[in-house]
Order: sequence, then structure tokens, then C-alpha cells
Amino acid sequence: MTDNKKEPDELDVTSTNKVINHSKMVGKLLVVVLGMFGFGFALVPLYDVFCDLTGLNGKTANSAATYEVMGIDESRTITIDFITRTNSGMAWQFEAQTRQLKVHPGQMNEVNFTVKNPTRHSVVGQAVPSVSPGTAALFLNKTECFCFEQQVLQAGESVVMPMRFYVDPQLPDDITYFTLQYTLYDVTATSGDLTMNSGE
Repeated sequence: MTDNKKEPDELDVTSTNKVINHSKMVGKLLVVVLGMFGFGFALVPLYDVFCDLTGLNGKTANSAATYEVMGIDESRTITIDFITRTNSGMAWQFEAQTRQLKVHPGQMNEVNFTVKNPTRHSVVGQAVPSVSPGTAALFLNKTECFCFEQQVLQAGESVVMPMRFYVDPQLPDDITYFTLQYTLYDVTATSGDLTMNSGE
């Protein structure tokens, strides 16, 4: 009759192999977790680049465009709604003087926004624009905008902030309407500069 019991040395070798295999598996899992963690951090800048290239998510350019006379396409009319909001914690009163505007592609336009700081201290604000549908952001060219720089308002101060823009005639024919929304954020804590000339 054959004895199937393993000798103590054989048991030690088997246990050691299992420990080595478990260690390799733990090592691989740690590499995967670290890789996922790093990828998570990389997603934000990658997403920003993707949005800049494609216009998705309605991001607009953060620098002034140059107006090139290319002719006005009077055969098309684009309706634009202007929406304003303030982020949670931002005390400013913010609104568009023009709520809706009908424009022709290639035509230079100007709209004004009013903002007031009702608090008893200086506040630095930053306006962040977004366009919906996002594709239209690629064809909205701002030659002047308060959103390009942080705005400083002293206690009780109010200003009118202009925005000059034109819609590129290459805007797809199926887009006849879009919204431009500005959200104001209080960036006083991170700015450290309350000496800027407000509204500039």
C-alpha cells in the first residue's frame, strides 16, 4: 500500500512556492493600483487638451482673437442666449444687459455685463465661459472679454464689462442657436492682488 503523505520538506517547498506566488500577485496588483492612480491625475490635463482641440464641453479660447474681415453671411442668422450665474460663495450680483442676440456669421458684436460687489470688502472675481452645444465654442471668437483677466471690485463697487465677439462663418449649418454662459468665481484667496483696476 502506497503512502500518499508528503514529507515535511515537500510541504515546506509547496508553502514557499505559494508565498512567492502570492507576493508576485500582490506586487502586480500594487503596480495596477499605482498606474490607475497616476492615470486619474493625468485625466484632467488630458481632458483639457481634448476639449481645447475639439471644442467639446463648451470651452472657449482664453485669449483674444483677431477680427479678420471675411465678409458677413447675411443669409444666416444665429441666435445666442447669454446666461450668467455665480458660483456658491460668490456674493457678486452679475447679469447680462442683453439676454438674447441674433447675429450674422462674420459680424462683429458687443454685449455688456453688469456686476456689483455688495460686500464690505474688496473681492477678486474670475468669469469662466462655456458654450452649449460644445461644438459652437470652436466658432465663437472673442476679441475682447472680461473673462480673459481676473476682475477686482472694491466694496460696493459696480462696473459694466463689455464682451466683443464674432461667430466664424464656418459654423456648421445645422447650428442656428447656442448659449454662452458665464460663471463667476471668487478667487480672492488665491489671487493675492486687490490693486488691479476693476473692469479692465
